[in-house]
Amino acid sequence: MTKTTNQVTGSFALIDSLVKHKVKYIFGYPGGAILPIYDELYRWEQEGKIKHILARHEQAAAHSADGYARSTGKVGVCFATSGPGATNLVSGIATAQMDSVPLLLITGQVSRSFIGTDAFQEVDIFGITLPIVKHSYVVRDPMHMSRIIAEAFYIAQHGRPGPVLVDIPKDVGLEKFIYDPVQPGKCIIPGCRTVYSSKAKQIPKIVKLISQSSQPLLYVGGGSIISGAHEELKELAVMCQIPITTTLMGKGIIDENHPLCLGMLGMHGTAYANFAVSECDLLIALGARFDDRVTGKLDEFACNAQVIHIDIDPAEVGKNRIPHVAIVGDIKETLHNIIHHIKKNADLFIEQTRSWKERICNWKIQYPLLIPKKKNSLSPQEIIFSLNSNTSGAYFTTDVGQHQMWAAQFLNVLPRHWLSSAGLGTMGYGLPAAIGAQVAHPDSMVICISGDASFQMNLQELATISQYNLPIKIIIINNKWQGMVRQWQQAFYGQRYSHSNMECGSPNFQVLASAFGIDSQILDNRDSIDHVLKTCFETKGPFLIDCQVTEDENCYPMVAPGKSNSQMIGVYKQTRTFNVNMMPTEDKLTRKIN
Repeated sequence: MTKTTNQVTGSFALIDSLVKHKVKYIFGYPGGAILPIYDELYRWEQEGKIKHILARHEQAAAHSADGYARSTGKVGVCFATSGPGATNLVSGIATAQMDSVPLLLITGQVSRSFIGTDAFQEVDIFGITLPIVKHSYVVRDPMHMSRIIAEAFYIAQHGRPGPVLVDIPKDVGLEKFIYDPVQPGKCIIPGCRTVYSSKAKQIPKIVKLISQSSQPLLYVGGGSIISGAHEELKELAVMCQIPITTTLMGKGIIDENHPLCLGMLGMHGTAYANFAVSECDLLIALGARFDDRVTGKLDEFACNAQVIHIDIDPAEVGKNRIPHVAIVGDIKETLHNIIHHIKKNADLFIEQTRSWKERICNWKIQYPLLIPKKKNSLSPQEIIFSLNSNTSGAYFTTDVGQHQMWAAQFLNVLPRHWLSSAGLGTMGYGLPAAIGAQVAHPDSMVICISGDASFQMNLQELATISQYNLPIKIIIINNKWQGMVRQWQQAFYGQRYSHSNMECGSPNFQVLASAFGIDSQILDNRDSIDHVLKTCFETKGPFLIDCQVTEDENCYPMVAPGKSNSQMIGVYKQTRTFNVNMMPTEDKLTRKIN
């Protein structure tokens, strides 16, 4: 649309701008202050130009937009009204900020003349969210609407992604003006930093360090997923024979059955990943921020290693660990340049990591992830391992707690197929995030793995799943506890289980699912695992499985607070060892059934 003498409302300018930015879905919940926008949305939906997904709670709307964004790489869009509608978004905004997810959050606000008067459902959402957004706006004039939306999309995706909030007073949505739209990608933002390009002078230093290292390790975080660097990462790792360990956010960057993959490191990472990071002589951090759940005792994290840190956010470089060589830039582009330089200097590289790989191979054999098989109970690990064996190419969402860590340990996923609240650890994330992923990928399987405690945080979203007949498969790991809280109370608080038991008052999940018209089944013995999963996956619509598992199962390995990664609890050494020329490719060598 070009500039015209016809007058339009601020609400028209908003929806038109969203459509121009190729927004197909909005997740939200209406209310008084945002009604002018919803009224305009009604007309655009009638014409089939955009679709709104009705959440049952604004927090869930934000998480759904988050799931959409993580699984596609596009900006997720969310609507909420003023006051409690806006404040209900806060957990979702903080989740996206911590995990670098591009969101556009549109909130209604009281009319401009009422701002500052404590009017009905007035709240300063701009001020409240300042610490947890990448940027925010209050639209004071409808003539600025198109420019602000264009800037918001650019900022949300530019550099390190993040959430952008746009607060729109009610009368701004109603006011008419002569519309002069800003086209997508055409906005100019004074002072906005450009994305740094890889510094050519640093590339030879990195290549030299790699060529001199006999025990290198790639430590890969979510920035590599965001950058789409999975092919470049694999090429570099194979070319130089460097093992790879990932953070919770980096999961999916490489096939976890690949001989060079060590799985996740950190508090509940694999023993062999934690041993490797403790003994490497070169740590190459790619899009990772040296988070405390990864490093354990920081001054003992990779303490004998030289560190290369590559990240798009200059604030992360040197924040927790001072690197020997640093590049601020896009991971994919930087890896491409490193690979190009290595290919020109192939004579520098010999099979210097051979003995290092053999050591890691032995660690994999000696310290496998364990899948308990107890006579009269069903372990959570068995179920998640079976999920991994019976699915291919599925999108997985999780909530937060023990089930999240077991899923991270045992699932093998593709890039952008792993959606989990890592930085903020938001219980209640998994179910609405699955809605966003399923809306984005209607023909793909989406599986939500939740705990009985986490599931109750946003179980109202079963209504959204039912309304849109979204074929999401819900796996509840039901141990009748806040599992991770119970584990910490057992390990560090003298077994004083203060308010962590969930059995009293918890719903019958089968009856609950039935109330929303969703099929379900109970799984309480291992002989039924394959049959129940088959029934679940063959059901065309949504399906819920209530997995009644061992109540006191703990998640191991575990690095206790204040300890180094090599000091893990719950690591059991196997007796057999052998040397091989190549690291094992068989999944059975890293996942042992007791």
